[in-house]
Amino acid sequence: MKQKIMSGMRPTGKLHLGHYLGVIDNWVKLQDEYDCYFSVADWHALTTKYDKTETLRQDTIDVVMDWLACGIDPDKSTIYVQSLVPETAELHIYLSMITPQNWVERDPTLKDMAKILKTKEGMGTQVNYGLMGYPVLMTADILTFNADLVPVGIDQVAHVELTRDIARRFNNIYNTDFFVEPQPKLNNCSLICGLDGNKMGKSFNNDIKISDTEEITAKKVMTAITDRSRMRKDDPGHPDECEVAFKYWKIFGTENEVETVRCECEKGLRGCADCKRQLGKKINERMSDIRERRKYYEEHPEEVEKIIREGSEKARKDAQKILAEVRKLVRMY
Repeated sequence: MKQKIMSGMRPTGKLHLGHYLGVIDNWVKLQDEYDCYFSVADWHALTTKYDKTETLRQDTIDVVMDWLACGIDPDKSTIYVQSLVPETAELHIYLSMITPQNWVERDPTLKDMAKILKTKEGMGTQVNYGLMGYPVLMTADILTFNADLVPVGIDQVAHVELTRDIARRFNNIYNTDFFVEPQPKLNNCSLICGLDGNKMGKSFNNDIKISDTEEITAKKVMTAITDRSRMRKDDPGHPDECEVAFKYWKIFGTENEVETVRCECEKGLRGCADCKRQLGKKINERMSDIRERRKYYEEHPEEVEKIIREGSEKARKDAQKILAEVRKLVRMY
């Protein structure tokens, strides 16, 4: 019997290369070995954007389209929308009753989100009740399927530890060993910065989207920061000080191509503009098949809706089995 994996993403709209390289590409590899549940976490989106829901449904569809285009296979993995599995919300209630307040307050993800909100105009120092419960809801996402493993980056391990703590506390209180204490499964992935050298993000306007056309990608790559010390095309370059472009080459180029770029740059035989034009072509080559598949799903939205509906129905049936046992253990009516 395969071990279960659970992971998810907030619906932020069309995804970018950071999502693909940092998360989705890893998910694609995992789905052959594990029983995977992948959630579009629309309730989590409401914790910070409860007043900006105009595009929530389309954002959810866009995320699923990107997943499918990148190779998440609904015949191998369960793709579902969080709010279509209300059993997770009920489980969240039971878990919130046993979780000490200080456990939630020390969660680093919650602290980071609270800091971001405090800097936004109009938010002041307020943190809503839903955001305070964010770590417990995420725990409920995982325990809804009694997942064995949670694929995360090193910066998210603390949250999996909280999930383990809550699962252990539930087991102790109700004298059971029902809940698995899930383990973090560290991502083995490529990390990519934004075109300005900072973290890639839609809100920073420094991203390349999975769904961008070849033309848009090429134009965006031409804005990437390179070696700031180079003034002329034939100046000797410093690839390791190239803030963005050479880092992209190491992700998208072959070993021989990367070495060629390094040597030509250091000898002043490769100008930054020419280098970025070639880089844009490499990125487009890598993304070509993915973009073709995404175009197909854009033209067949009914297939995406069917995948969401069927995946969510399957997830709900699986969740109901877990919740039935939880209700029994808690001795609910």
